[in-house]
Amino acid sequence: MCDCAENEKKRFAAFEEIMAGWDGDKSLLIPLLQEIQGAYGYLPEDVIVRLSERTGIFVPEILGVATFYSQFRLTPIGRHSIKLCYGTACHVNGAETIGGALCDELGIEIGETTADGAFTLETVACLGCCSLAPVMMVDGEAHGRLTPAKAREVIKEIREKEAAAQ
Repeated sequence: MCDCAENEKKRFAAFEEIMAGWDGDKSLLIPLLQEIQGAYGYLPEDVIVRLSERTGIFVPEILGVATFYSQFRLTPIGRHSIKLCYGTACHVNGAETIGGALCDELGIEIGETTADGAFTLETVACLGCCSLAPVMMVDGEAHGRLTPAKAREVIKEIREKEAAAQ
């Protein structure tokens, strides 16, 4: 039998902990959103509604801030984060081709997460690894001098490791 009240209490426990430290200052919306995203991994809709109720800041205002700043996510991210560099060195060395191969391999577009929640693909302005161009970072590990085939192989290896671990 489902204990809905208990499930709701668990769902919002992190939110309540964050709000316990809030002093009522509405100008602290961005730090509140940062803390909420840190706790949940993204900004869940039900938590945004609860934040609105607690702070008196209208949901559209909260969403306006959350969508203006690229640091905030309104959808969950995958277990594996792929950041594809689109900086100058990577761009001139074929980053767009690598992006196309990754989109094809993952079955998603840039900015999306795979249906199984395994991968999120994003682009960044620069990873600071220009000598390795084109480069992507997967879970903090740089993979450079990429070709479309090499990029696909990185994804396949991660999938194989996950399958073997199950």
